[in-house]
Amino acid sequence: MRRQCLLLDRDGVINVDSADYILEVDEWNPIPGSLEAIANLTHAGIRVAVCTNQSAVGRGMLSRETLERIHRRMREAIIAAGGQLSGIFFCPHAPEARCACRKPSPGLIQQALEELGCATDAALVIGDSRRDLEAARRAGVEAWLVRTGNGRATEASLTDGTAVYDDLASAAEKLLREINSPEPAP
Repeated sequence: MRRQCLLLDRDGVINVDSADYILEVDEWNPIPGSLEAIANLTHAGIRVAVCTNQSAVGRGMLSRETLERIHRRMREAIIAAGGQLSGIFFCPHAPEARCACRKPSPGLIQQALEELGCATDAALVIGDSRRDLEAARRAGVEAWLVRTGNGRATEASLTDGTAVYDDLASAAEKLLREINSPEPAP
């Protein structure tokens, strides 16, 4: 089946991650090539959405209003690069809340798939951490890892043959080649 949806983690995949969280609009900085990758995927007809844990909200470190401003900046940067997001799905809960939406639980991915009207076998998750991969697995969606953000550390612990790419740009190139290659005859 042709890929219809791409669900991306935010911090470490689209933008530079921080151990101290992204708490202000000016702390959100795209990883080189990530915005153009989203634009290329958008132009290829793939619906791109973000699925991100944002526990700084639940910890009282970040207001929902500031998070919305950060997401507005991200959307504007993607639009300026020629791309589009079909949605931003986030878990605002702290880990101790034990909610169903915080990755590695599958709830956030399931919510995105439902709202986007995308089947699990037509979706792909790209993340930089074990929790992204695990959430995708639990939701029944294939996942790829990027080496940006926490990706290099995560790659060192992989034992399951997960596809690994240097960054979102190289993963997008592979996905676009996959889309543009002729399907095998039955």
